[in-house]
Amino acid sequence: QEPSNKRVRPLARVTSLANLISPVRNGAVRRFGQTIQSFALRSDSKSPSCAQKSCSRSAAPTPPKRRNSVLWSEMLDVNMKESLSTKEIKRQEAIYEMSRGEQDLIEDLKLARKAYHDPMLKLSIMSEEELTHIFGDLDSYIPLHEDLLASLGEATKPDGTVEQIGPILVKWLPRLHAYKGYCSNQLAAKALLDQKKQDRRVQDFLQRCLESPFSRKLDLWSFLDIPRSRLVKYPLLLKEILRHTPKDHPDIQILEEAITIIQGVLSDINLKKGESECQYYIDKLEYLDEKQKDPRIEGSKALLCHGELKNKNGHKLYVFLFQDILVLTRPVTRNERQSYQVYRQPIPVQELLLEDLQDGDVKMGGSFRGAFGNSDKAKNIFRVRFQDPSPGQSHTLQANDIFHKQQWVNCIRTA
Repeated sequence: QEPSNKRVRPLARVTSLANLISPVRNGAVRRFGQTIQSFALRSDSKSPSCAQKSCSRSAAPTPPKRRNSVLWSEMLDVNMKESLSTKEIKRQEAIYEMSRGEQDLIEDLKLARKAYHDPMLKLSIMSEEELTHIFGDLDSYIPLHEDLLASLGEATKPDGTVEQIGPILVKWLPRLHAYKGYCSNQLAAKALLDQKKQDRRVQDFLQRCLESPFSRKLDLWSFLDIPRSRLVKYPLLLKEILRHTPKDHPDIQILEEAITIIQGVLSDINLKKGESECQYYIDKLEYLDEKQKDPRIEGSKALLCHGELKNKNGHKLYVFLFQDILVLTRPVTRNERQSYQVYRQPIPVQELLLEDLQDGDVKMGGSFRGAFGNSDKAKNIFRVRFQDPSPGQSHTLQANDIFHKQQWVNCIRTA
């Protein structure tokens, strides 16, 4: 029996863990032209049209199941393991991890074609043009990775070890420039996929795939994004191999060269991707007045940051900071396509004045306390305006939180 002096907390009073965790807001600042790693952080938000229509079977997927993986050292016999130093075993593990990763990538690229692209085309769930736009030349990269896998296989000795990997990588890595077009198209591909998910047939097909064992609980976009995530892993894999390579090994200098090559490849892909994404948003701008059109917008090659902010009246604006000009817009949806209606006059960076305001300190032509909500103080606010007061334009803007406010302030100052 329970002791009579034991205090029992009523079940109804137990606060659920979910209630203890503050809600995570969607990040307001999304930076462009930095690294292709950042795309995953920027692409998780749904399009406004998707948010309006609840998906009947869109339960959140459980964490993806990992493939059954075996360590390189687990495949060695006892005698072989004893003959190798700990450092050499770690080096071989790192080489094997690269090889295994290539094999997994090839399988996923083939799966994307076989389980998603071909069935949707055959069942007329999407048109060939739409599928080409979303999938790009995805399966054309299979031979590229098969070549690396074959070279690694040829370099592997009967005992399972690889003596030198540097020359193979230096020769192969420049071929990754082939991904420029694919990575540049990802933003447009994701937007089209999100739009097509409003179609019941597309939604049902993708949900069935998600519930099937072959998907490993990954959605279609996860498969389409696998090449990008693989690209950013190469420098880490090479550095790991280099870290466990003895100083007197012939691979040392060649691996350092390979790391320089892959960093250059990623930099080029990133530059091209940044230009493509910049143009993507320029094409979605709508002007209410011809005076709003500025050649500095059309001529932009870099989008430094962009995201949602609120103005003093609490209205949501979507703000773009191009390299030479700040553009405030209002998001609008036309035929389920997202557009951005330019709001007021864009402010060239050279003519822009930034004011970092304190919480509650908003006095632009009067007090706006409480204008941003029910709180006594307007928080996370800053002001942008023309240096010359004659245009008479000034915008007091509010970010989601202090972190995103600081990102905006830093971005604008840097520009």
